[in-house]
Amino acid sequence: MTEPPYLTATRASYDTVAVDYAERYGNALTSMPLTRAMLAAFAELILAGDGPVADIGCGPGHVGAHLNALGVPVFGIDLSPKMVEVARRRYPSLRFHEGSMTALDLKDGELGGIVAWYSTHHVPTEQLPVVFAEFHRTLAPGGHLLLGTHVGDENRHFQEAYGHPVSFGSYLLPPERITELLAEAGLVVSARLLEEPGEGQRRQHVCLLARKPEPS
Repeated sequence: MTEPPYLTATRASYDTVAVDYAERYGNALTSMPLTRAMLAAFAELILAGDGPVADIGCGPGHVGAHLNALGVPVFGIDLSPKMVEVARRRYPSLRFHEGSMTALDLKDGELGGIVAWYSTHHVPTEQLPVVFAEFHRTLAPGGHLLLGTHVGDENRHFQEAYGHPVSFGSYLLPPERITELLAEAGLVVSARLLEEPGEGQRRQHVCLLARKPEPS
């Protein structure tokens, strides 16, 4: 099957910026107390269940490393081979491998949890149900998803980022629409944290905690 052009372009772009991206955001959680609080709540829920956690779109691995420090059994998946290289170099004790969130190389119900941190906004809106269906498929019943993303009502295409030429899109949706799409995939949102833009930023951010219901 031919790969969609947006995946090819996004992979190539993040291969290009991987090192600079890690330098800019690799320690970002130290200045994000609300994000750390959501990750801590997610970790507590995960540790009460079974199965590993996949950090999907893991980038340089910092979110997965934070969860690992909280005791969560986590591994990372990223579309970009260069990002995977950076993550392995930064956190050699953790597992990272290449993969696409549109077709995860994981068994049905294999995961106790999924974290997708600022990665799904690169997926065109019409393809997002495919991604959320993969999240639902690979989560065990009762498993949890923690999704963080930019929100809004616009599509943007970037040709420069982190000092490099790139070609990727950012497809922003209101939190309510993301919640609807998750529900259509069978994932029920139980908590939402909406953050207003910080200094020098113009976009809101949302963190959604969702769950795959257990059979009744």
